[in-house]
Amino acid sequence: MKNFEELLPRHKFDIDRVEMIKKMDRDKILPLLPNLLEWIQDMNWPVAPSVLELLLTFPEEIVPLVQDILSSDDDNWKWFILHFLVNKLPVESRIQFREYLTRVAETPAHNELAEELDEIAKKILETI
Repeated sequence: MKNFEELLPRHKFDIDRVEMIKKMDRDKILPLLPNLLEWIQDMNWPVAPSVLELLLTFPEEIVPLVQDILSSDDDNWKWFILHFLVNKLPVESRIQFREYLTRVAETPAHNELAEELDEIAKKILETI
């Protein structure tokens, strides 16, 4: 089997590689999901919308990976994750973030306020 690194986008303009991944069998894509999430750290990157589209086809599988990101210190990435990914997941997946969303909406840390994570958390909570 190919090295996973060889399958992943190589730069922020590598949309062709994402399109190749989309054509792969789902079971072959699963191990790539953690690395693919890194490509939506900035939704301004040209490759990010294609990666997001792919990630949204794995709503159950990405929940634990997203929970790991939400427990990290990267508040900017959290904003992109909440605004573009969690917000678009089916309600069955979104509901799994209720505890985190409630905490951020009700008692956000200073850095979470600065990134307006409390506002997006409130909006998502209204949908679950």
